[in-house]
Amino acid sequence: MNVVIPPLLFYVVGALLVIFGALRAATLGRRKDGSEVSEDTPQQAKARRRHVTFGLVWIVMGLFLIFSTADILRLRH
Repeated sequence: MNVVIPPLLFYVVGALLVIFGALRAATLGRRKDGSEVSEDTPQQAKARRRHVTFGLVWIVMGLFLIFSTADILRLRH
């Protein structure tokens, strides 16, 4: 029994990963407007760095899902 999953599902999931990864990196990975660098604790800096890193990972995963669904990444011999 072959199950056929429509490619639109993968495009939607990839687009959501790109959108929410960008939002995560842009909003959670940024310092607040009124705060100074000296006010940061090492835990806050580490948390911001983690949000930026995983936001970028989500973006890369989403782009990979979109490109692989569109057969752009297919190796041609």
